[in-house]
Amino acid sequence: MRNIPSAIDAIAAIFKGYLPRIFQARGWVLAGLTLTPLIVVWVVMIFDSTPNPARTSLELYHYGYGQIALPIIAIVAAPSCISEDLEQRTLPLMLARPAPAWTLPLAKGLLWFAWCAMWLTVTVALMPFVGLDPYSVPRKILALVLTHWAQLGFASLLLWFFKRGTLWAILFFYIWDPMVRVLPPALQRLTFTHYLESISISRYSGKAVINLFAQIQITTPLWLCVIILLAIGALAWGITGFRLMRMPVGLAGRETEG
Repeated sequence: MRNIPSAIDAIAAIFKGYLPRIFQARGWVLAGLTLTPLIVVWVVMIFDSTPNPARTSLELYHYGYGQIALPIIAIVAAPSCISEDLEQRTLPLMLARPAPAWTLPLAKGLLWFAWCAMWLTVTVALMPFVGLDPYSVPRKILALVLTHWAQLGFASLLLWFFKRGTLWAILFFYIWDPMVRVLPPALQRLTFTHYLESISISRYSGKAVINLFAQIQITTPLWLCVIILLAIGALAWGITGFRLMRMPVGLAGRETEG
């Protein structure tokens, strides 16, 4: 009878086994997606003096990253966490290994999260060169990293449960989430943007909202934002792992639908 390793040992083994994949094409694409908005703004500011660097840096942070780059990074990284194994029918081989099944999506998710979090941290740390207040950098790093954790887990969960999970993720990130400006206060808390802005203590909206539909922007305390974002990611990986544990080892692809 095979000895089943502990969860920590299984996660460490998966980390070690999948680490080389971080340095393949997808990993460097994610690094490029993270750095590109900052580099573009940097180059523009060199050749065209900006009258208000502080406003430009906030636009870069909230619009360039919060609304555009961060969701793209989550959508690009999410398939490599677990859904690609299901589509490529390699999942039964991994489930046959003597390790707790629920550790597989969590370990792979943590690996890709750590890679993207590192580049997000570097990016925000460089933003003072384009006008960002240096004293706001720690909270803005925390906001981006925690939001990425929640978005990556959420996107992975959608890809795991739906054939067109990418489409649902796009609709949520780019249609529902930007509506935080016009949503009632209770519904604002159902958007990632709300928590990103609450943690970073700043907002940016490039378009004026029609007064008839505009709602009062609310702020959630830092400690509660941290708990909620961590819980969203943990819950997403937990649900994925629970379904994986209940899946017959021989099933993959279409046979698992329904």
